Amino acid sequence: MIVVTGAAGFIGSCLVSRLNADNFNDIIVVDNFTVARKEPNLQGKKIKLFVDRMEFPEWLDKNYEEVEFIFHLGARTDTTEFDPAIFNLLNLEYSKKVWLACCEYQIPLVYASSAATYGAGKLGYDDDENIVPLLNPLNPYGDSKNDFDKWALEQTAKPFFWAGLKFFNVYGPNEYHKGRMASVVLHAFKQINDRGRLELFRSHNPEYADGEQKRDFIYVKDVVEICMFLMHHRQNSGIYNVGSGQARTFLDLAFNTFEAMGREVNIDFKDTPSDIRDNYQYFTQATMDKLRRIGYTKPFYTLEEGIRDYVQSYLIPNTYY
Repeated sequence: MIVVTGAAGFIGSCLVSRLNADNFNDIIVVDNFTVARKEPNLQGKKIKLFVDRMEFPEWLDKNYEEVEFIFHLGARTDTTEFDPAIFNLLNLEYSKKVWLACCEYQIPLVYASSAATYGAGKLGYDDDENIVPLLNPLNPYGDSKNDFDKWALEQTAKPFFWAGLKFFNVYGPNEYHKGRMASVVLHAFKQINDRGRLELFRSHNPEYADGEQKRDFIYVKDVVEICMFLMHHRQNSGIYNVGSGQARTFLDLAFNTFEAMGREVNIDFKDTPSDIRDNYQYFTQATMDKLRRIGYTKPFYTLEEGIRDYVQSYLIPNTYY
């Protein structure tokens, strides 16, 4: 059996679909299943058992002998939530329980970290584990992810294989439930579809023109391929970036979304909301050498390819992955 926590969410549900595609059908999905808007993410998938996230540690204690691998993707991911206690409970302490169980029962583990750990990027975006204690995230979500990375690296007891994945700006199908936290591609599609135009955040940094803010956007299909690779690889434990390795501007994203939809470009700019303006990242770009060095050779979707597939294969027909 393969466990996926956060399985009803964006990346988790896509991973379940990708596992099914390779005939892994004994999937244990773990999540808070009371959120109705997430339900379509798992419809039609081959799943062995649904386990509530708060009951999972006890379930694992009873069923560990049958578990082959754990993908721990479940987390509170709201970057506009500023109560550290919520992140401490759901992200840090919960992840420690999963880690310790994987040590005790010798189960390999892949868990979700985040590029939010890099903060404003003053130390760059290199997945060198030596800089993890020096990083300064910009919000409690990033703190919780970096605190767990630091804790994991400090442990003398580790699963025989483990990997922490620093996800950059992931976009793609099955993020429809995420609301404000959905990718810019989904927001762009909705705005263009509804109004025929798109609003982007104005730059409040004199070093960047409006729309020239850059992020490392990675298509979710690349993310799940990396997960599959690590499940089979089971060597070279450590923390890895998961990005495309290529920063692109929000204008690039906008132009490609208009093109994929067959619409004329029509862009306005608005002020970045005050609650996120001071902690806004103007540039992110993953260094991907470390993952390549351990043998991951697949090419990544370009922004053009990823947006075209997302818009035309999923958003326009309103389908799930």
